[in-house]
Amino acid sequence: MKTLEKYLPVTPDFFDVAEVFLQKKVRVIYFGVDNALEESAGNLKGIAKNSEGEFLEIANADHPRLDRIITINGKPGPAYDEYDAYANACLSCKAGYDE
Repeated sequence: MKTLEKYLPVTPDFFDVAEVFLQKKVRVIYFGVDNALEESAGNLKGIAKNSEGEFLEIANADHPRLDRIITINGKPGPAYDEYDAYANACLSCKAGYDE
């Protein structure tokens, strides 16, 4: 079964960032179901809240969850640090080579 992890509240500062983009075109990169990288673009209509968390409402009908957003129009989102660690994970491995 494909699911999102438990919702983690986001810093209030992110709401200020999102508010700047209300009614404007946005490009959002985020972790979707099973941590798959996803992208959405369209006009930002607002933020919705339900029992599963808080979500951006984008005019194209996508609803990325706030705590899974990596970037919004290039600005770091709540999941940016998680993505950065994920992207750099192989930099600490030996990639099959011995020292």
